[in-house]
Amino acid sequence: MSTAFRLKVFAVLGSALMLAACSSNNDDNKNDAPDTGQSQPPPSAATPTAGTLIETPPTRLGSFPIADLLNLVNVNSTAARIVDFIADPECGVDVYQLRYNTLDPAQQPTTASGALMVPTGTNAACQGSRPIVVYAHGTQAEKAFNIANLSNADNYEGLLIAITFAAQGYIVVAPNYAGYDTSSLPYHPYLHADQQAKDTSDALAAARSALPTSSAPTVTDNGRLFITGYSQGGFVAMATHRLLQTNGATVTASAPMSGPYALAAFGDAVFQGEVIRSAPALVGWLMTAYQRIYGNIYAAPTDAFEARYAPTIDTLFPTTTTRGQVYDQGLLPRDQLFNSTPPDPAYAAYTPATTPADLAPVFAQGFGTENLVTNSFRGSYLQDSLAHPDGGFPTVTDGLPAAAPAHPLRVAFKANDLRNWSPTSPVLLCAGHDDPTVLYMNTDLMQRYWTAAGVTTQIRVLDVDEDPSVGGDDTTLKLGFNAAKEAVIAAAIAGGATDGGALAVADVYHSTLVPPFCLAKVQSFFDGF
Repeated sequence: MSTAFRLKVFAVLGSALMLAACSSNNDDNKNDAPDTGQSQPPPSAATPTAGTLIETPPTRLGSFPIADLLNLVNVNSTAARIVDFIADPECGVDVYQLRYNTLDPAQQPTTASGALMVPTGTNAACQGSRPIVVYAHGTQAEKAFNIANLSNADNYEGLLIAITFAAQGYIVVAPNYAGYDTSSLPYHPYLHADQQAKDTSDALAAARSALPTSSAPTVTDNGRLFITGYSQGGFVAMATHRLLQTNGATVTASAPMSGPYALAAFGDAVFQGEVIRSAPALVGWLMTAYQRIYGNIYAAPTDAFEARYAPTIDTLFPTTTTRGQVYDQGLLPRDQLFNSTPPDPAYAAYTPATTPADLAPVFAQGFGTENLVTNSFRGSYLQDSLAHPDGGFPTVTDGLPAAAPAHPLRVAFKANDLRNWSPTSPVLLCAGHDDPTVLYMNTDLMQRYWTAAGVTTQIRVLDVDEDPSVGGDDTTLKLGFNAAKEAVIAAAIAGGATDGGALAVADVYHSTLVPPFCLAKVQSFFDGF
């Protein structure tokens, strides 16, 4: 598939997703927390081996010839003519439900599930030995999420990877992660680098053991392995590349997208007033997940969370309802992470942050009187972050996490920060520099870290929001992204927006605008190996 043709496909799909996001609050149904009970069931007498299938062979959930796959795209989008632009996939796709054994953060046995997508058809690109793409999904709020269920109208990621990779001849492995779908783990270890990498590696091992399938007996693993993922999945993809490389496995290339890699610096930025989009859900979930894992983030929920939210916060996510219902029931504020009165007058400059100016309106929405996190908790975090600053924020010095953070949440962030390894196979990082949900600083700091570490393998970085006039190989993609963003702005202004469409763009930037264009680049990057 040519770059121009890919752009047309993904730009139109991006437009369809934008319409969907604008028609219902995007934050209500997408993105990312755990139960605080400490006990775990004892392992059985015969402890299952991580990475093994629970059901052999795995169940085939659906078989989608090319025509059916295109019809499914049409059913799942708000653009009536979307199928006119998703033409010429080379393969049909069979989708299998994986259920496999893995480990929780305490190294106790648990289970997880995911998808195995196998290309089918008579085209030579759909038969024989094929490369594998491991895809790690972004934050999903709903416990029932199953990326293998392509019939779910909200499962855009599953559909995107089926079209982008499986229909182009790649075998796709996509874990749901422990804590989702049929997993026996009663919480999700959100952004816990070690567990999520092992979980994903176990999904890969289980999928490989399922190949070849009876419905596609010629399709086998050719040994080329690619890893990618978006948002939370970008973080998981990078952590998985690190783990597999450490274990001596061959990774052909990876392409993390818009992930919170520099987690310690990112956390400091948020607490120092750069409050991201969907912060109460994302930061609240992260705090409760780390409390479950490390046990020391707070002694009681009221130490960290306002009294109105504390009774339910520990078991809020993944939710058995929807994120929108969580907001509607008053269990979580939509935007306000911190109180608009600073913990101390000395912290007024961080309440909120006012730079960078283009994101200042988003930061401001993170403050108010319905805040989630208490002033005392934020104050103690700020005190530690200013006394022991990260080397990447607010000033870039050595680019490393703080040497000796004392606040327990900062300690947990450092333990899961990915500025501690160097890839030996090619990596593409893709993101947009105005992302209000996962700040671009994460991509920038990883690139700086690898440059300083003297990484000699190919490291490529694409900012899809870069001015197209700078030229280069990705000009067409940048022009397409710019056109999509301008369409959102025009629609917002036509609808009466008085901010020039800034907040409308912020609503869809991370979830809708960036992913199709980054995926187009990732596909072409992988196709080059």
